[in-house]
Amino acid sequence: MQDAPDFDRAPGSRTAYVTLVTNRDYVLGATALLRSLRRSGTSADLVVLCTPGVDEDDLAVLKAFEPRLGRCDRLPTSDAFNERHERGRLHKAAPFTKGGKPVFHTPLDNFVKLRLWQLTEYDKVVFIDADALVLKNIDKLFGYPEFCAAPNVYESLKDFHRMNSGVFTAVPSEATFAAMLERLDQPEAFWRRTDQTFLESFFPDWHGLPVFYNMLQYVWFNLPDLWDWDQVHVLHYQYEKPWQTSHDKVDRLRPLIDLWQAFATGDGIPEDISVLPRPVDAAALRAS
Repeated sequence: MQDAPDFDRAPGSRTAYVTLVTNRDYVLGATALLRSLRRSGTSADLVVLCTPGVDEDDLAVLKAFEPRLGRCDRLPTSDAFNERHERGRLHKAAPFTKGGKPVFHTPLDNFVKLRLWQLTEYDKVVFIDADALVLKNIDKLFGYPEFCAAPNVYESLKDFHRMNSGVFTAVPSEATFAAMLERLDQPEAFWRRTDQTFLESFFPDWHGLPVFYNMLQYVWFNLPDLWDWDQVHVLHYQYEKPWQTSHDKVDRLRPLIDLWQAFATGDGIPEDISVLPRPVDAAALRAS
């Protein structure tokens, strides 16, 4: 069996929120995420899985939030699998036509999320992408079954049939992890949306969480009537990241970027999220 993540200390709870950092940029994202989780009042462990692309010095900024840091490698996939899922080939087959990914995005890193099922010191874990914020306590998710995820809604209601793996629930199990590895790297297997397509296949009857538990930022201007600060529990900055200083959607996403910056720095975090500006008419935004 592939080596499990190597942690810096023992667990303190039977439940955990887990995120993944694969480079310095995602460490910056995790800073805001961990601060938001601590502010939510959770008593669960905070766990950060780190791949070899992250230096020890980079992680120093996270220690104020007292996470468990776990070193891990990518999955032991074959050379043929890795070649099929290489950034250039994958993006040619499944190009990003709705938004842009930063240059540091490496599709093979996405499959490291499957290592959550190796965290058998926990009864239940909830994964959250490092480019997200938790705006309300979501501890109730630890009582939800495996496998729960929110739909990948950001352009139209037709998106409800697909899941987004930015937030999901898992029950760690070495047997499940072994079964995943066996299915993942079959001859000619190609997972178009990497871990998301795989998880949809492995859990075909996945349970749908409300979109408010993984609210994708493009809803802000594509589906403004769906946005409700009173209900948004997790805000997920899919595509362009809030720490990027220039991209063509900065002006349209400015209130969301400002909110992320507040959590990243710890300065100006609003006490009441519900009073934040609401999205303006989508047509006006597109015309700007």
